[in-house]
Amino acid sequence: MCGIAGFVDPTRRSGDTELKALAASMAGALRHRGPDGQGIWADAESGVTLGHARLSIIDLSPAGAQPMASASGRFVLTYNGEIYNAAELRAELERKGHVFRGHSDTEVMVEGFAEWGLSATVERLVGMFAFAVFDRSTRVLTLGRDRLGIKPLYWGRANGRIVFASELKALATLPDWAPEIDRQALSAYLCTGYVPAPSSIYQGIEKLEPGMLLEIDGKGETRGQAYWSLLEIAERGQAAPLDLSEGDARDRLDALLTEAVTGRMVADVPLGVFLSGGIDSSTVTALMQANSETPVRSFSIGFHEEGFDEAKYAKQVAAHLGTDHTELYVTAEQVRAVVPKLPEIYDEPFGDSSQIPTFLLSEMTKQHVSVALSGDGGDELFAGYNRYGQGLRVARMLRLLPRPAAVALACSLRAVPPTMWDRLFDMLPRRFRPGLPGDKLQKLADVMSDDATGYYRALIAQWAGAWSLVKGASAPDQAAFSEDIRQRFGDELSWMQYADSVTYLPDDILTKVDRASMAVSLEARVPLLDHRVVEFAWQLPEHLKMRGGQGKWLLRQVLHKYVPKALVERPKMGFGVPIDAWLRGPLKDWAADLLDPAAMAKAGLFDPQPIQEKWAEHQSGRRNWQHFLWNVLMFEAWRRAQRIV
Repeated sequence: MCGIAGFVDPTRRSGDTELKALAASMAGALRHRGPDGQGIWADAESGVTLGHARLSIIDLSPAGAQPMASASGRFVLTYNGEIYNAAELRAELERKGHVFRGHSDTEVMVEGFAEWGLSATVERLVGMFAFAVFDRSTRVLTLGRDRLGIKPLYWGRANGRIVFASELKALATLPDWAPEIDRQALSAYLCTGYVPAPSSIYQGIEKLEPGMLLEIDGKGETRGQAYWSLLEIAERGQAAPLDLSEGDARDRLDALLTEAVTGRMVADVPLGVFLSGGIDSSTVTALMQANSETPVRSFSIGFHEEGFDEAKYAKQVAAHLGTDHTELYVTAEQVRAVVPKLPEIYDEPFGDSSQIPTFLLSEMTKQHVSVALSGDGGDELFAGYNRYGQGLRVARMLRLLPRPAAVALACSLRAVPPTMWDRLFDMLPRRFRPGLPGDKLQKLADVMSDDATGYYRALIAQWAGAWSLVKGASAPDQAAFSEDIRQRFGDELSWMQYADSVTYLPDDILTKVDRASMAVSLEARVPLLDHRVVEFAWQLPEHLKMRGGQGKWLLRQVLHKYVPKALVERPKMGFGVPIDAWLRGPLKDWAADLLDPAAMAKAGLFDPQPIQEKWAEHQSGRRNWQHFLWNVLMFEAWRRAQRIV
């Protein structure tokens, strides 16, 4: 895992010395992603420079250093990620006469480009990656990103250059960097807690979308093309679902996951696994241990607040599997120490509060290993989110319930404060008690106020009306939630899974894990998002994904081969943190300072009055606005860190 950066300057205004200095500055800003070495390459005649910050995982020798040229000298590559089928591709290239200097996957990629061409090589790759490769023959720089968006890549135009980098902080080192906030992107962020691709928080800078290649020629003209499309995969899967018995489907998935997990256990450094005790991470851990001759290092994090602690379950799973387990219980002091670091770590406004435990987990894990496998992606692939069942129920209800009755019911739900709902549900037996019931019923009220076409978007929004607080912005419009896309899916569950897979998964979940792990120079690998597993999952009929309102049916069957059902079957908790209570307690003063209405008014981005109203409601306990307030707080903390007035 590494950091990459560079640019194309069509004006060719700089010589080699200046180009190398700029590349070194950009790569230096990404040192946390790659502390083991720094490389630069420049060609003044073409106006191209490439930078690289190296985290050594495969081939720790100088033979793995980047930017790396092909043996022919035609291609020069800077790359971030891991290619898990590099050994197979290398063997094929050797049969064609290629001689390798080392054993890095980087060399396999660049020689593959020389042998098969860019698109054909990328289509062969199994892994996670973001890269920039310069063809010295055609003088075209090509950017590429992996199929699911595991690794980040920003690009855009700045001061006449076409720039790119793993993180925005690398672009900020360029002379005359003076970006402006994209208010439309900001409005989307307030609603969801992340800046959705292809936008970034800055005008003129985009995220390269997953599964894309972008060519940049010497004149600065660009041409994008998709080499893999999840929409096409989903449509093909729906058109020809697998006709397998339950046993055969379980065995197929077991074999695919085993291959994905074992392929990600290859490293020249120590590795471990994030273990929450949930279905996804327990499956990954079980398959790792089943294919390891020594105890796997597993790591979990817990909270002292009841209703948020899964560490005890992780410990039970670890004991059953026989892993070498380490856990950390988060204290208020640790939270206060991490929060000021978040704007620097995430580099762009990011409002998923589970960023805090993810960073603390990564920080602890890095003390023991350099690579950790993670269970991310299972909810999107196998219909695991609670909101899928909720969404299906709400959709059916909205179709049957007259709109005036739905609005009246929503008003009734809102009339009871969330804290009162929480106390009422506390009277139920624990096994029937949902997490944060007051918060969920308020969300249900918000959803019921919408019409059927907007129910799911309203369901996943932090606060659907948040966009109206941004001066000069309009309501967000993401293609995945359009009626045109929805019509292309035969059932509502598949559409919800698809929408999450192309928005929430890359822009929130994978961003969170990438930034948190890379902040401490830890490589995180996500075997459930092996594209072969993804393609198989999209061929599954609904009854193999969800039964009785519970998702991940088939994935659970695989897990039950390795872990007793009683250890893993419980209500889903997610990786939440008690932000609700923290904003009334240890983080209250910090939050109040950031929400100062005078400072907001001076910045000229938000209407501060509704924010102050929600802050007051939250402090009183009448409503739980934790998610919306956290979005605002993370933006304000980021704005101050960037010194944007």
